[in-house]
Amino acid sequence: MKRILFFAAFVTLIASCGQRAEKAENDDSIVEIKEPQMLPDTMLPSASTVSYSIEVTDTSMSGELASIRSLYDGGDGWFTFRANTLRNADFGGKVTGSPTKVVKDWQFDTYFDATKTSMGTWGGGTGWTGQPLYLRQSDEIIVASLCGRVYFLNFQDGTESRPYLDVINPIKGTCSLEPEKRNLLFVGHGIPKVPPMSQLVFDLRKHSRTFASGADRKAGRGWGAFDSSPVVVGGFLFWPGENGTIYKYKVGDSTITLHTALRYRCHGAAPGVENSLCVYRNYGYFGDNHGNILCINLNNMKPVWHYDNHDDIDGSLVCEEVDGVPYIYGGCEVDKQGDRGICHMVKLNGLTGQLVWEQQIACRKLNLGGKHFDGGLYCTPLPGKGDCRDLLFANICQRDNSSNAEFTAFSKETGEIVYRTVLKAFAWSSPVAFLNEKGQTFIFTGDSSGNAYLIEGKTGRIIFTEHMVNNFESSPVVVDNHLVVGSRGTEIYRFSIQ
Repeated sequence: MKRILFFAAFVTLIASCGQRAEKAENDDSIVEIKEPQMLPDTMLPSASTVSYSIEVTDTSMSGELASIRSLYDGGDGWFTFRANTLRNADFGGKVTGSPTKVVKDWQFDTYFDATKTSMGTWGGGTGWTGQPLYLRQSDEIIVASLCGRVYFLNFQDGTESRPYLDVINPIKGTCSLEPEKRNLLFVGHGIPKVPPMSQLVFDLRKHSRTFASGADRKAGRGWGAFDSSPVVVGGFLFWPGENGTIYKYKVGDSTITLHTALRYRCHGAAPGVENSLCVYRNYGYFGDNHGNILCINLNNMKPVWHYDNHDDIDGSLVCEEVDGVPYIYGGCEVDKQGDRGICHMVKLNGLTGQLVWEQQIACRKLNLGGKHFDGGLYCTPLPGKGDCRDLLFANICQRDNSSNAEFTAFSKETGEIVYRTVLKAFAWSSPVAFLNEKGQTFIFTGDSSGNAYLIEGKTGRIIFTEHMVNNFESSPVVVDNHLVVGSRGTEIYRFSIQ
């Protein structure tokens, strides 16, 4: 214990140092600029439970990150799932005064693919997580569909701004855009209508595909889907797979090349990763479908620490820095536990993996028409801002004997449940926030039956609810007081908060 506490204090110290003095342009004064420093290359005792191999396929270049500065925070658009590397959904949504309603602005219909696959017919529209991207410069939405196409839509009226890309297989997750030049689009297959499932790269200048990974014969798990939304850090692209492998690619001008593959097992099994990598400096965090939460050093891809969170983890982990320490929030489903079990919501110290708090919520699976839907957490949690800066929000599915989800507010400090707001159906979609000029928070979320909710963040009071679409399974992207989100079927919608 003393060793771990000493290490945490040491890391906090070096994380807070590294200031340099610069002279401001046309100014004789000295300005102190804090530059983030690399976190240490270490392996804590908890990581000994992880067996792994690291395959470096390109020895001509170093794997060291060129920079740990976030490339997603410039405000020029939203280029990956939940906006940035911390996955904290800081879209900067804003409203004036106290909004009272959600209004539908436009609807775009995708193609409907009626092809029968070994896993059913997937149609069109969007699935989980299905968040659109947004380019402010061109005022354009990019959204990948279950019909196997990527669409480009005018944000103002929902018309197609350029031809769609045919990716053949259904896409369930959120695609990602290279955040500097914004010419490379990264798309992962979700269902094998035409095997194999692949990681794909499209050069938007040529509007053509420049890379397809194909099947990885060395992977420890046979299911090769890529629902994770990849992220670029320091010249490299990091892309977790459901095949038990975390891929590190060197990003080029028109394509990517594999640099390193991390293949790991816990308790003898190779789990898959469906959520999107959360990154703080040079540490990456993810959960897998066996309940493992791992921290890896992105420079060399080695595990730093491991935490066992009991059951399948699909919702992405979220990071929030407080006093130089990154804290990780996440939760699990009720899947492998059986028909009933516990959703373990946790807050971890991101430097050491130590548990800060745990909230246990009794949940159950839901049977609808012969199909089973797991209980617990599917969405990605939302850290509160403004008057809700002390709260963490999430949709929790099927608590106790209920068949509905509950929009739940947790205390960031203690994990205590501050309030629960009952929804009309189960909910996988991730909530998003809008702040007014007074810093008051208003939350938009949706459920699987297509009900939209506008909720007062501080109290959980439902301000507005209405059945508006076929379903809300996907997560929204937010632009000012608007949001764009898809539905299963064929529809993509823009809504305004008024």
